[in-house]
Amino acid sequence: MPVGGLVPRATDNAADLVVRNAKIHTGDPVRPQAEAIAIRDGVITVVGDDNDIASHVGPDTKVVDAVGRRMVPGLNDAHLHVIRGGLNYVLELRWDGVPTLRQGLAMLREQAARTPKGQWVRVVGGWSAEQFAERRLPTVAELNAAAPDTPVFVLHLYQSAVLNRAALKAAGFTRDTPDPKGGQIVRGRDGEPTGMLLAAPSALILYSTLAKAPVLEGEDKRTSTRHFLRELNRFGLTSAIDAAGGFQNFPDNYSTVVELAEAGQLSLRIAYHLFPQTAGQEIDDLTRWIEMARPEDGDEWLRLNGAGENLTWAAADFENFAEPRPELADYETEFEKAVRLLMENGWGFRLHATYDETIRRDLAVFEKLAAEGLFPAGNRWLFDHAETVSADSLDRIAALGGAMSVQNRLSFQGEAFVRRYGPGAAADAPPIQAMLERGLTVGAGTDATRVSTYNPWVALHWLVTGRTVGDLVVRPPHNRVDRRTALAMFTEAGAALTGEEGAKGVLRPGFLGDLAVLSEDYFTVPEPDIAHIESLLTVVGGRIVYATAEYEGLDEELPPVSPGWSPVAHFGGYQATTGTGLSGARQAELLGQAVAESEQHRQWRARRGLAPQTAGTFFDPCFSL
Repeated sequence: MPVGGLVPRATDNAADLVVRNAKIHTGDPVRPQAEAIAIRDGVITVVGDDNDIASHVGPDTKVVDAVGRRMVPGLNDAHLHVIRGGLNYVLELRWDGVPTLRQGLAMLREQAARTPKGQWVRVVGGWSAEQFAERRLPTVAELNAAAPDTPVFVLHLYQSAVLNRAALKAAGFTRDTPDPKGGQIVRGRDGEPTGMLLAAPSALILYSTLAKAPVLEGEDKRTSTRHFLRELNRFGLTSAIDAAGGFQNFPDNYSTVVELAEAGQLSLRIAYHLFPQTAGQEIDDLTRWIEMARPEDGDEWLRLNGAGENLTWAAADFENFAEPRPELADYETEFEKAVRLLMENGWGFRLHATYDETIRRDLAVFEKLAAEGLFPAGNRWLFDHAETVSADSLDRIAALGGAMSVQNRLSFQGEAFVRRYGPGAAADAPPIQAMLERGLTVGAGTDATRVSTYNPWVALHWLVTGRTVGDLVVRPPHNRVDRRTALAMFTEAGAALTGEEGAKGVLRPGFLGDLAVLSEDYFTVPEPDIAHIESLLTVVGGRIVYATAEYEGLDEELPPVSPGWSPVAHFGGYQATTGTGLSGARQAELLGQAVAESEQHRQWRARRGLAPQTAGTFFDPCFSL
């Protein structure tokens, strides 16, 4: 295939895939920039220019012209609930990216009309009321009007859920249903449930209610997972670390990705964790798993990475920022047993910890074991989230050889955090620069799908700008990172968290052939438009797993979405919006802000006698005579 002077020739080292004419950010300090890349047998063989790859183009080499677009290493979400998300993807109506509640309700009304009897319409995470022009949740009355007979469940972060009348009936909620521990069923004057469920602060009431909805079976689970992975590939994701989570049992709920891996049908590399599901049974679960598997079992497509993100339920501090910080009871005894068991058997772990109060208690257990020579015993371990971690705690984490994984939960909950804790605390939530200054490995992720969206570019926008999806500035410049650092947190750092820093995360010969060709240049696009970037061509191990625009048709064919009434079959997943840049509406907005500020300044001067009380006649010397 002759492209730009590249003439195929018979060769013993012919590449399977060549992507050329690209602006490549390699992430490799030895060669940070390049124009072309060659991949053979899933591994990068050449990074350079046309001259470097010319001898690697054979008659069967697929050559793709990037048309001058930006290429980056494939993204790696360091905290994504990908296994659970895949099992439910085609059942969910996604409000990710939807700009108005009006549009969201229209989608819901249309979906309710096609949803068969016995099934639910469920909107599960990836959105916030702050992203809507209306800045509010849907009401129960609106859900009843949109779907009078079809059960509707709308989850809002880990804060609340709104159910219509049909969903209350399907879930079995009555005036006699007691409030579960840590949750509240909101009731009207007559004592009947209104349709609002509140995490107070535990999200278990939300999870357990959602678990009552119908699930997929058999081939539909595999199809759903494949379409979810393709949706992640759409944004340039080539790897993810699955953080397990509630209602994700091992090995049952892991069987789908295992089957896809065995069939060579995964399009995303997954390193997964195991999370004890039953309170009081955690040590038994961990003991059983240690006998069944070991971390790093598997291959570069599917591998066990350790335990977590919970080791014991009692140590979990729920992150509902609309509620006060939970006061945890004594949990150290069982928690120490779990950590000791893992360390003695060569298992690393990740640990959900939102608040510094929890982190300090956990660190005390680790330091006790370290004094005995049992921690970290050569095992990888990290804290997730850590929005309010202190400088002292970061020093202790560094001393114990730990790492961090941060997520953009405050993209969606920043306003609630500011209302409760104030802008000063929000400025360092989490203290990313302080983590990096201590030399800690800091991976970045989304915590999708039940809080943040799975779109990693929304998270990259948050890392760089400190802004929420509602456009509130939460983190000031001193606690933001530049674009290269943010990208490294989504590539190199994620690889380090799974012990694969020598195999992926940068574009270098000998590394896995994972890359993304972007719709816009991440390094030059205006900051507001970072969140609107998508991949046009995503490659995992030399396989083109996602292709659109001029590359459409180069990726692998997927089976149709099943069942046919699926919301994904009609609306797709993330609802893309057009970037504004600094033109058109954005320019007008900025000009309006400038005019308003100028008028406020004139009024301030007028009140102090420094300017006339009324604005003078407009005067432009260019038009004077």
